[in-house]
Amino acid sequence: MNDVSAKELALESVLSSLGSVIVAYSGGVDSAYLACVANRTLGSRAVAVTADSPSYPDRHRRIAIEIAAQFHLQHEIIQTSELERPEYRANPANRCYYCKHELYTHLTRIAAGRRAVVVDGNNADDRGDYRPGRQAAREFGVRSPLDEVNLTKDEIRELSRLAGLPTWDEPASACLSSRIPYHSEVTDEKLRMIEDAETALRTLGFRVCRVRHHDALARIELGRDELARALEPEIASAIVRQLKAIGYRHVTIDLQGYRTGSLNEGLVLRPA
Repeated sequence: MNDVSAKELALESVLSSLGSVIVAYSGGVDSAYLACVANRTLGSRAVAVTADSPSYPDRHRRIAIEIAAQFHLQHEIIQTSELERPEYRANPANRCYYCKHELYTHLTRIAAGRRAVVVDGNNADDRGDYRPGRQAAREFGVRSPLDEVNLTKDEIRELSRLAGLPTWDEPASACLSSRIPYHSEVTDEKLRMIEDAETALRTLGFRVCRVRHHDALARIELGRDELARALEPEIASAIVRQLKAIGYRHVTIDLQGYRTGSLNEGLVLRPA
């Protein structure tokens, strides 16, 4: 047995020891894998819950629903209202704390009614990253089984591939609000512009993309292997045309390419 297989067995053991779980299930690589292993281990005592809100991309919602159906997960969708929280809309550097506080308020209420434990998809690679949502997780007693058994992102992708999960090679995902610079108000209008712009880029064939929303300016981050294609005259013209139709006045390509949390650059941050 290799180390990765041993970690998966350890994960099953941790989940079994919890007895019953509510999985915070976004449909991303980590939560999809966790939900499937929980379902395999606990059966009806594992429920995957997806929080639907304006900051949650429609594409991710569809993926979550499709995987739940394909793998026969017990799946529920709930509405969360982080955008109604003034602290969240103000978009401070710890915005994610308020989002996760809203989420875990709902999930712990559901868990209490089922005598279950809330679990999330944080993994070993998330340690040390700036994740203010972890504070909310600690306050609500949320467990992170993937992290507890030391599973890394690459290992989760490999185990997902072996399990037949279509998310195994999905690009990293994050809520739409993460595209708005800190201290610039989060609004539904901005979120819809961002989502429409990223949908347009994927329609043009780009796989890894972020549209950072700087008011009238869209700063596009692409996978580094896709940057050259974006600068081809015909493709560049299509990008500008489509994003201007959405409402942006200026469209730029960030030559550094996509990197996680680029809006954290310049902040003095402490790991959560």
